[in-house]
Parts: sequence; C-alpha cells; structure tokens
Amino acid sequence: MQERHAQFWPRGLPRHLTVPDTNLFYNLEVSSVRYPDKPALVFYDSPITYAELKREVKRVAGYLQQECGVKQGDRVLLYMQNSPQFVIAYYAILRANAVVVPVNPMNLTEELRHYVSDTGATTIFVPQDLYPQVAPLMNAGLRHVLVAAYSDYLTTPTDLAVPEFVSAPRRQIEGEGVVLWSAMLARDARPGPLTAGPAELCVMPYTSGTTGLPKGCMHTHRSVMYNALAGMQWFGSQQDSIALSVLPLFHVTGMQGGMNGPIFAGATVVLMARWDRDMAAECIRRHRVNATQLISTMVIDLLSSPRVMEYDLSSIRRLSGGGAAMPEAIARKMQELLGIDYIEGYGMSETIAPTHVNPPERPKKQCLGIPIQDVDARVIDADTFATLGVDEVGEIVVHGPQVMLGYWNNEDATRDAFIEIDGKRFLRTGDIGKVDEDGYFFMTDRLKRMINASGYKVWPAEVEALMYRHPAIREVCVVSGVDARRGETVKAVVVLKDGFHGQVTEQDIVEWSHANMAAYKSPRIVEFREALPKSGTGKVQWRALQDARGE
Repeated sequence: MQERHAQFWPRGLPRHLTVPDTNLFYNLEVSSVRYPDKPALVFYDSPITYAELKREVKRVAGYLQQECGVKQGDRVLLYMQNSPQFVIAYYAILRANAVVVPVNPMNLTEELRHYVSDTGATTIFVPQDLYPQVAPLMNAGLRHVLVAAYSDYLTTPTDLAVPEFVSAPRRQIEGEGVVLWSAMLARDARPGPLTAGPAELCVMPYTSGTTGLPKGCMHTHRSVMYNALAGMQWFGSQQDSIALSVLPLFHVTGMQGGMNGPIFAGATVVLMARWDRDMAAECIRRHRVNATQLISTMVIDLLSSPRVMEYDLSSIRRLSGGGAAMPEAIARKMQELLGIDYIEGYGMSETIAPTHVNPPERPKKQCLGIPIQDVDARVIDADTFATLGVDEVGEIVVHGPQVMLGYWNNEDATRDAFIEIDGKRFLRTGDIGKVDEDGYFFMTDRLKRMINASGYKVWPAEVEALMYRHPAIREVCVVSGVDARRGETVKAVVVLKDGFHGQVTEQDIVEWSHANMAAYKSPRIVEFREALPKSGTGKVQWRALQDARGE
C-alpha cells in the first residue's frame, strides 16, 4: 500500500473512517429528529422538510410491506428521474428492509425486462410518463406498479421553466396491479420493525461493462454508508450545506453525493429532474447553493452559455465531479469565473462512488486524485499482477470498504472481477492508469478503448484533452477509425462552438492537431456533429460513436 500521498492528505481529516453500524434509513431518522422543520429537499422552489420526508417515507414503506408483500431482502425497481418521489421511494424501500434497484429512466421495455427477470422484482416505482414502458411487463414478473406524477410535489408557485414532463397534471392510470402515488399515501400504512442490518444488501446498481447484459453490483448498507459519509467529510460538508443535485440519482455519483451524503449530514438538496444549464445557474443564485457535482460535459455546457455572466454564482465554494477528465482550458475558465478549482474524483458502480478524490487544498488537473480513507489502490501489470512503480502504466485495482460483494447471480463475472494481492481482495477496475511521484492517480484510458495505430498505443482521453485547446472546439470524442494501411487510426468527432460553423473545416482541425501533438496520435479523420451522444448520466457515449465508425 503506497503512502506517497500522505503528505497531501486534507488537513484535519483522519486517515481512518469509522462507519455507523446502522441501516442507511437511520440517517434520515436522525436528521428528521435533529432538523424537523429544515428543508430536506427543494424541488423547483417547493420545499419538503425533514419531518415531512420521513413521514411520507414511512407511509410508502408500510404500503410496500402490507399491500405489495415486500419482504426483507426483496428487490424493488426504482425507475425515475430526480424528484422527491425518487428520494421517498429509495428510503421507503430501505425502511421496508428491501433492496433498491435503481434503473436508468432512459431504458425502454426490452431493457427493463432484463432487470425484472434478473432481480426477480415484482414491484416497480415509475413516473406516469414512463408507465407505457412498464405496462407490457405486468405479464413478465411484475405485479405492482406504483405510478407517480412529479407535479404532485410542485406545491409552491414558481417562475422557473419547469420541464413539461415534471409539470404535467396527474393522470388517472388504471390497470391490474397499478396504484397511483397519491392513493398509496392515502392508504396511510405503517411499516413493521426495521430489521435489515449493516451487512445486508442495500442497493444494487447495474453496470453494463464491456460485454453482455448489465450486471447488478451487490452493495450492503455498510458499503453504501461508507461512501455517503466519506464524501461529506472529505469536503467538510455539514448541516447548513446547500447542494444542487442534478446528476442522476439512479447513478452512484449522484446517489451518494446528491442524496445519501446530504441526508446523512442534514443538509438541503436542491433537486433538478434534468440538466438545464440556465436553470442550474438560476437555482444556484436563487437558493445560494454552495456545493454541487457536475461532470465535465456539464461544466463545459454551463460555461458555454452566453448568459453565464448574468448569474451570481459566488455562493459556490465546491464544484466536484468525475466521469471524464476536465479539459485544461475549461478548468482555467472556471477558476477565472468562480475562483475555485474543479475537484475531480474517481469511482464506479462497483465501488458505489469514489475510491479516489483530489485533496481540495491541493488538486491536480485531469487527475483521479488520491485514495480516500481505508482504500488501498495500486497500478499493476495486467498480466503478472505485479505492482508497478512511479509513472508506469497498468491496470488500476482497488481494495476498500466500499467495494461491492460481487455481481448478483453471476459467479463467473464476480470471479473475473477480483484478484488477491498480499492477502487482500482487489477489484479489477479495467481502467488503465499510472501513479505519479506524489501518489496521485491518473487515468490513461479504459482498457477496451485503446487505439492501436500501426503498433502505437493511442489513449483517446489524452488526445481529447489536447484537442480542447483548439479555440473552436466545444466538445470532442476520440474513437478508432478504419484505415486500410494502419488497420486502426485516430478519429475525432467534434462539436464546434457557436460562431465557428462555416469558419473552420474538418481539414483545419486535422492540420491543427498534426501541428500540436505527436503524429501517431494526431486524428487523421475529423467529423463534425451538432451534438455528441450522451448517457442518462451525461457521459459521452464513445462506444456508440465507435460502433458507427463505418466498419
């Protein structure tokens, strides 16, 4: 276990983290007793206090147990956008001693079918606009569909441009096993005892990986609790923090940093159902938000807004994220505008959010950060498993209290995901990186994304970072292209900034790239697009561009 990063450890933060030995739901119980009248959530200007939140959670938990027959350890699907109902349903599932299975709301019926069959879930929470995707599955395992109208929680008039799918009035949806959220609350059921302990399953996010169907990552209350607490302590967040939560709550980063962590601290969460750069800026100004998580593509979008200078964003003291390295030019613009650094971190569904975060007082750019409390992270030779030295490139492996137990009902995948080093069980991340002389970790790229151009290894993330220096480039994604001579070559898919359309050609970008980076990694092919495809979490879907390369 390397300790080179110890000298840069956040001041006043212990190296060990003692995790509460409780069910995750208990965090809400404690905060509701401490701060009953304090807003836990603000949804497009409509507040919900901690006391109200706990009260509705218990009603929904009671309904799950009494009407849906949910028992301890049962899996319950949660298929929603960011909303009060997502938070309530999440904690209600835990209060019912069951397991949350968060599902990307971009998934359609056939994708949902796998979640139903793989988890054995019979109950699902769904918003009314997505009910048509769920209805066909009532004959494929589902028996209870709990349908919510987001507008039920728009209780305070607002001049914000609320998305139509959020403001849509409640619809009367009927069918066997279908119950409206409002009717569920009206049942006023009460749950039985809280019996699920810290070692039992809590949340099971699914991850696609590089091949096959999505796999469920088994996380206990203890592993989820660890990162909910670690993230708050790393940044010094406390009960008077106000966090903008716009990263999707179904994804582990948003789930922990935008919901579980703030609820543990008793902080206030300002919820947005979907990313909108001007809405985000207005919410920051209006509610004096002091902390938020935005992935790099969101920061790029926010700072590209022609209206960004109109907003008072001075309350923001911490802006963190991950998913992809922050381009140097964007980080510099953010520092000039907000006077703060972008704090990058690293984690995955298998680790229920971070294993690495940059020290807030000494961050490095385009860097994963240093291992957080109790985490042993190494870079190893992927073939021999030998630990590598400073600046040697290999696979990142991690050991720590937030690492999953394994993949649900998939012993082969679980076995392949772990190796033993020095008597410890390490998760193989599949990410290629290196450690510098200070003990900071850097990602070179995904193991499967490397481009082999005439025998030269090209890491797309490095090329993208260089290309962001071009004044006309707003977004870029680098993939492999087909080349009759080289086999593979480097291709860049580019979105231009406003005002550069017709002024810059693809060949201009090719020539600029050739002049600004080594020839073997310089893109030979450039394609302009109006936008890059993105996942529900806002990450660029490089694989979709790779698959469309024309082979």
